[in-house]
Amino acid sequence: MNEVRRERSRNADGTTGNHLILYDGVCALCNGLNRFVLKRDAAGVFRFASLQSNLGQSILRAHGKDPGSLETLYVVVNHGSKSPVLLSKSGAALFILETLRGPWRLATVLRIFPRPLLDWAYQLVARNRYTVFGRYDHCLMPNSKYRSRFIDV
Repeated sequence: MNEVRRERSRNADGTTGNHLILYDGVCALCNGLNRFVLKRDAAGVFRFASLQSNLGQSILRAHGKDPGSLETLYVVVNHGSKSPVLLSKSGAALFILETLRGPWRLATVLRIFPRPLLDWAYQLVARNRYTVFGRYDHCLMPNSKYRSRFIDV
């Protein structure tokens, strides 16, 4: 992802987390991903908003995406900057793992596979995520320790 700048800068709202994860708020797998990231993102570079939120819906519309489709994880790289980049599917997932550093950075090796193959595998999991991992009746509220990292809850 050389085309994506990973520097930490202040967002328009004055916060320092500069990548925004857009996730399905009722998906157990997605909420598990959020907990995984929060535990490992000591630097606080990731913030979160559900796809169902007003912010999530407006970001998707602004990037020409269907706000009614909840089967894709998105990351807005450099959220709040003049040049945000929207990543989706396997690209978003790999960006998260690579940005967390540590052993998760080894996910970089998956980039040897063609993007269509990675996205196909991503879609396979996404299509079956409610059946395999479950779903909630409503978006979960974040733990008070992390509440400030969630936008539009």
